[in-house]
Amino acid sequence: MQVLSNLILVVQLLSALAIIGLVLVQHGKGADMGASFGSGASGSLFGATGSANFLSRSTAVCATLFFASTLSLAYVSNHRGGAANEETILDRAAPVAASAPASAVVVPGAVPVLAVPASAAASGAGTK
Repeated sequence: MQVLSNLILVVQLLSALAIIGLVLVQHGKGADMGASFGSGASGSLFGATGSANFLSRSTAVCATLFFASTLSLAYVSNHRGGAANEETILDRAAPVAASAPASAVVVPGAVPVLAVPASAAASGAGTK
């Protein structure tokens, strides 16, 4: 399963690099827009540019490979391990600290109170 995951990852990386290279090499649609406003002869402002050329078709093929490899990686990573992977972290119980005193238990919404020794409370030293 690890070999399949690595192979899919290599396909994804190569297709991503190919997409980046092909997009950078292609001529933009609006690059000749300035030429249509006076100087030069452009076919149309935003109209059809004819059939798709080799670069745009190869970009579409690389994009399809990229999305297919992404979905494959998601499927492989989700189904790795079989029955051992069915238990999530939310299914496990939280560990209980055995050395914590009972007075240190935190109750949600409770206001923390400082413990004042009985001798200080009787003499009024704990209050102002």
